[in-house]
Amino acid sequence: MRVAIVIPARYASSRLPAKPLLRETGKFLIQHTYERATLAKCGADVIVATDDERIFDAVRSFGGRVVMTRADHVSGTDRIAEVAAHLSADIVLNVQGDEPQIEPASIDLLAGLLADPASDMATLAVPITKREAYLDPNVVKVVCDNGGRALYFSRSPIPMVRDGEPDFSVRPAQFLQHLGIYAYRQSFLLKIATTPPHTLELAEKLEQLRVLGTGGTIRVGVVPHAHRGIDTPADYAEFVRTYRDDGTRQAA
Repeated sequence: MRVAIVIPARYASSRLPAKPLLRETGKFLIQHTYERATLAKCGADVIVATDDERIFDAVRSFGGRVVMTRADHVSGTDRIAEVAAHLSADIVLNVQGDEPQIEPASIDLLAGLLADPASDMATLAVPITKREAYLDPNVVKVVCDNGGRALYFSRSPIPMVRDGEPDFSVRPAQFLQHLGIYAYRQSFLLKIATTPPHTLELAEKLEQLRVLGTGGTIRVGVVPHAHRGIDTPADYAEFVRTYRDDGTRQAA
């Protein structure tokens, strides 16, 4: 399978403006994510998709591949689909630009899930270990069938335990947090990007419900740990501290 990783990157961010261009580590944040993606073994082309010339110039400055897209896209999926339409790829992966610590092995797992010809898309999840996460509407949950196919995604606690308390120690995990990384068959991505939003998608504000609501199939791979995204100044400060600590240990 020919694989392409597309990293959507926007300049605007309500909680962390100019996020892709933050550079306290000596590298742009988008550069960290790009370099992690290139470590995947699936042989993927890595491309940044942006509508901002500042990000375009930054990616070019470190030798990365970057494509300018339209500025009117309402979602990252739409931006990726614009790029995917011009790629010679069977599988297109969507890796968020604010994931500088993403595991290359997770990218490989995601690409491998689409070896199943019956799956249109694939994504990842991690076991929920705390009640707070289970109840938090900002933590998206997913439930799967016995074959690892997604049945539903929700901001509500699912599956809801009617009697007693949820047991987060059971393995394989029954309670899963969805991670926002996706793999698409190219043809399916181009199709779903032109499909109107589904009523479930509008209710939950979750794009992946457009796929399930229109009969698509999403395979879910489970990884042991979540890759931490950068959403706030505190998140970035913690990443910088961790990056510098890792550099100090490697130099010792």
